[in-house]
Amino acid sequence: MRVSITMRWRCCLEGLELTHLLVDALQDKKGIDILVLDIHSQAVFADYFVICSGESEPQLRALMRAVQIEAKEKGGRMPKGVEGTPADGWILIDFGDVVVHLFDEEKRAYYDLESLWHKGRVVVRMQ
Repeated sequence: MRVSITMRWRCCLEGLELTHLLVDALQDKKGIDILVLDIHSQAVFADYFVICSGESEPQLRALMRAVQIEAKEKGGRMPKGVEGTPADGWILIDFGDVVVHLFDEEKRAYYDLESLWHKGRVVVRMQ
């Protein structure tokens, strides 16, 4: 008797599943004003933006580490690239289909991604 396995194992989370995992990580580190935008109909480079603020350089560092650790350990994903530093007041963590933007409040107001990507559908907003 021959048994075939039709179940396909996934090695990593993608899209909305990864986004929810990262939002949980940001919440655990007390991220401020967390916003998830579905931008797949406006951009070819990503499906979701996760935008979050931190109150200080140490908090931004903790947020950045939490995102990277959760993505690797629970999502099976490593970032394709990381730009900026906590000292700069902005960090971009690129997972391909999901891009995480971490800002201090001044830089978030300056870059104003919410207005720039206003056609994106709000998936989650936690203030």
